[in-house]
This record gives sequence, C-alpha cells and structure tokens, in this order.
Amino acid sequence: MEIFAANLRRRAQELGLSNAEVARRVGLSERRYAHYVSGRNEPDLAMLLKIAGVLNSTPDLLLSLDAQDTERDRRAVLIDRLNAAAAVMTDDDLQAAVAQAEAVIAIRRK
Repeated sequence: MEIFAANLRRRAQELGLSNAEVARRVGLSERRYAHYVSGRNEPDLAMLLKIAGVLNSTPDLLLSLDAQDTERDRRAVLIDRLNAAAAVMTDDDLQAAVAQAEAVIAIRRK
C-alpha cells in the first residue's frame, strides 16, 4: 500500500494539486482520500480508475514501483497539469483557456 500512497502524493504534487482538490475532483471526502494517501486503505477498482483519471495517470502507474523511479521532464509535467485542469473545466472556461493559450502563442511569434 505504501507504493500506491507514495505515487498518489508524487503525482498530485507534479500536477500542483492538493489532497483536498484531488478528493473534490474524484468525489470523495478529504478524510477518505487521506486514508489512500497515507497508505491506510486502498480504493476499489472503480475508485482507482476515477483517481487515475483525475491525476491524468493510469492505474498501472499509480500501483507501480517503477513510477517512483521515473524522472519526468518539465514540459511533460506542465502538459499533464494543463490536461488535468482542462478535464474539469466547463466548456466556457475551456474556450477562454484556449483563447488565452492562443494569445500567448501569437505574442511569442511576433
């Protein structure tokens, strides 16, 4: 269970998400999610899939010892953070974010 807990903490940190925010996005109480992060409990398969989705990961990576050894480059982590944020945005918020990203690109090209 400790490997899973460590991977949850590492992945949330990579994405800049607090335990409270992950719990909210998954639909859990902070206390229940804290049991997973501390290694006291493990989720069932359905909950594991939800958590992996929120963390923009896979169950295999969250349960794997290899995930702890993987050093991700900064760009990959930033793209993962952007994807994780976009996944919970409304269509209007997503449209605004895309417009902002396109504006940044346009400024850089000048």
